[in-house]
Amino acid sequence: MGIHETRLAALRAVMAETATDLVVLGPSTSMVYLTGVDPHGDERPVLVIVAKDYAGFLMPALNADMARQHTGLPFHEWADAEGPAAALAALLDKCDAGRPGLSIVLDETMRADFALMVLDALEAPKRRYTADTIGRLRARKDAAETEALIACARLNDDAVRHAMTRLRAGMTELELQAIIRDYYKAHGAAAEFTIIGFGANGAFPHHHTGDTVLQDNMAVLIDTGCRIGGYPSDMTRSFWFGEEPAEYKKVRETVEAAVQAALAAAKPGAIAREVDRAARGVIEAAGYGPRFVHRTGHGLGMDVHETPYITATSDSVLEEGNVFSIEPGIYLTGEFGVRLEDIVVLRKDGAEVLSGLPRMLDL
Repeated sequence: MGIHETRLAALRAVMAETATDLVVLGPSTSMVYLTGVDPHGDERPVLVIVAKDYAGFLMPALNADMARQHTGLPFHEWADAEGPAAALAALLDKCDAGRPGLSIVLDETMRADFALMVLDALEAPKRRYTADTIGRLRARKDAAETEALIACARLNDDAVRHAMTRLRAGMTELELQAIIRDYYKAHGAAAEFTIIGFGANGAFPHHHTGDTVLQDNMAVLIDTGCRIGGYPSDMTRSFWFGEEPAEYKKVRETVEAAVQAALAAAKPGAIAREVDRAARGVIEAAGYGPRFVHRTGHGLGMDVHETPYITATSDSVLEEGNVFSIEPGIYLTGEFGVRLEDIVVLRKDGAEVLSGLPRMLDL
């Protein structure tokens, strides 16, 4: 049985467990994960629908031959001249979707018009999103996925090490960003994102890298990731360019202690909010609670942000094979920001950090 057949069988098992009649996915990483098909995305409806005893595609005829190279699932094709309604009706009939009140899962990333087209074709469906079905499966990485994520993390390590050797007073954030992205390209990876924050810009968690010039005795924040073979990396390091002042040292040590507390709390069976609470408690105890303005982490897989989310309100139960970030931060507006981020995979005995680059970096 191939990987996509195995994943389809696993999805059907979860559907049975959750009393789900249909899972409906649009063009997305979930469609790629389940079927291997990554269709051209435009206004033409493309769907894969999974039922207990049938699974098939709603597929524009002009893309069918290309898509068939990647899947053995049946296609319900439609041409521009006729529209998708009849093909969708035939697909839903094959899925035994004529009963009222079906429990359906909709891909939350699909276009609204695709989703409404499906809802309008069903009678009084009860809908929810993918968290407890394909999202749950995607959150548990298999060995091959984990190895891909580790390889990408280690290349990211090398890119940041390289960038640190190129730091010099007078360079701009954009110049340092280009150094990192050029390193990715030279080593067979694509840049996923690169945030560079010099000085007070580091206090903006999602700063837009710009023309700010690095000066002696200035904070530096690098949050960057690349992609290899369909899987990304994500890491943040913060350090001082020059002689580290006492306040920056205190903040950085507090954030590192918060990372360590979250790592200790991250175990199979833990609730996600407990991991957030562990990190947040350290920062609050140090007097910086209001300066930690975001969640402690997010899942990482085919998408940079996916389940599980490590938030103060999440009741998700963490499982072996989950991969997610731990990234507490303290942001002092007008001064600097410190965020330390690592991606971890949950093993049976706790969290394993994918990166080999120390968090407490010094130049």
